[in-house]
Amino acid sequence: MKRILILSANPKDTSPLRLDEEIREIEEGLKRSHHRDQFELTAKGAVRLHDFYRHMLEVQPQIIHFCGHGHGEQGLVLEDEVGHYQFLQTEQLAAMFKLFAAKGLECVLLNACYSEAQATAINQSIPYVIGMNQAIGDKAAIKFAVAFYDTLGAGESVTFAFDLAKIQLMGLQEDLKPVLLTNTEAIAKLNKSDSESDRKITPQKIPTETKPETDRKNTVTIEMKTGDHGKQIAYIERVENMTF
Repeated sequence: MKRILILSANPKDTSPLRLDEEIREIEEGLKRSHHRDQFELTAKGAVRLHDFYRHMLEVQPQIIHFCGHGHGEQGLVLEDEVGHYQFLQTEQLAAMFKLFAAKGLECVLLNACYSEAQATAINQSIPYVIGMNQAIGDKAAIKFAVAFYDTLGAGESVTFAFDLAKIQLMGLQEDLKPVLLTNTEAIAKLNKSDSESDRKITPQKIPTETKPETDRKNTVTIEMKTGDHGKQIAYIERVENMTF
């Protein structure tokens, strides 16, 4: 089962985003999907710096989705203790994700403006990372995320899901903003791990017990006398292992 962790933050001193709608649409799409039993979604809002790693420790996700604001080199925008914004720096984010890569983290989607810088840093250890190379509109961000998870829920690959989700933004003329970064070495390790986990041990066949062929003995001739009028000869065939 793939565990998806959605982390969101919209501090009160930043422009409002429709994050609840994004999370709801993703969740409903996965519930309708053919492979819904293969995904488990957990969503955490108003995320602060220490919440970030706490939620990761709790869920141990294969996929992390961040939705909120991004400010390029400054980092992703989280909340502080009183709800104002603070930055999760790129170096800190990359170092943290490197640790969780060893615990099965496969894919990160940073659905935030100007998050390509963080995506590039994260991709040093994570197989698949998606970021935005420009500011992206709220409607486009939601449309992209929903299409991406709808496609994963249909059993398709991350690459296919990304391509199909991008196509949904053509009408909004924002299809060039999402970028997918791949780490060939990390993908090879992931595929090897998946192959080993799927490998089944073929049970040894227990030989079936074969019954010995019926052993027929020599025919025994018995001479029986019936009075003085003659002899009657009866032939009896005795067979081992036969019950009468």
